[in-house]
Amino acid sequence: MPMIDIYAAVGTFADTKKLATDAATLVKSVEQVPDIPMFRENTAAFVHEMPLTALSNVDGDGNYVRVQVLTNAGALDRQKQMTLVEKLTELIAEAANDSTLRTRTWVLLTEASPGGWGLWGHAQTNDELVAAARAEIGRLRAG
Repeated sequence: MPMIDIYAAVGTFADTKKLATDAATLVKSVEQVPDIPMFRENTAAFVHEMPLTALSNVDGDGNYVRVQVLTNAGALDRQKQMTLVEKLTELIAEAANDSTLRTRTWVLLTEASPGGWGLWGHAQTNDELVAAARAEIGRLRAG
């Protein structure tokens, strides 16, 4: 149930709602979790638009996009990391209608420590998240 934060200058994207939905869908797909409400309702993206003056590299350039994906520990193996970075970079360039963003998009993959994933008012461990998913799958099959 990743959380995705996309930071860019105001006006970079024409449709931030579509970008947020597409980013959440993409990350859920690459992570390869079951298509159950627990994961659909708790995988979300946030697009943060900032003034151009709020972004800068060492040279003073501010025309970059930063994407940070927070997952539970171990959710992405090396192949999934590589795929996710490639696909998110492509998504950003397409959403901005700017192919040059492929070289100016930074993607950071971050893992929450066990017990560091708060959901439903509880600090979940990986084992607890897996148990909750299995319980939901069981309820969906029974119902």
